[in-house]
Amino acid sequence: MTLMTEVAGPHFPISATLVYVVGFIAAVTIGSIAWYNSKRPPGWEGKERPDVVPKVDKDENPGL
Repeated sequence: MTLMTEVAGPHFPISATLVYVVGFIAAVTIGSIAWYNSKRPPGWEGKERPDVVPKVDKDENPGL
């Protein structure tokens, strides 16, 4: 029994790793969309929005 635990050893569950990876990719994607739809930083005012980034219209009454 101890030989099995020494060989296999405790490991981080693959499902938890998958959750972290998918969460990171989602955060980067959502952050990129938000950044491209926000006010442009200095030097980026005249740049075009990439085709893959959707246009998000601002509401007249946000939160209502």
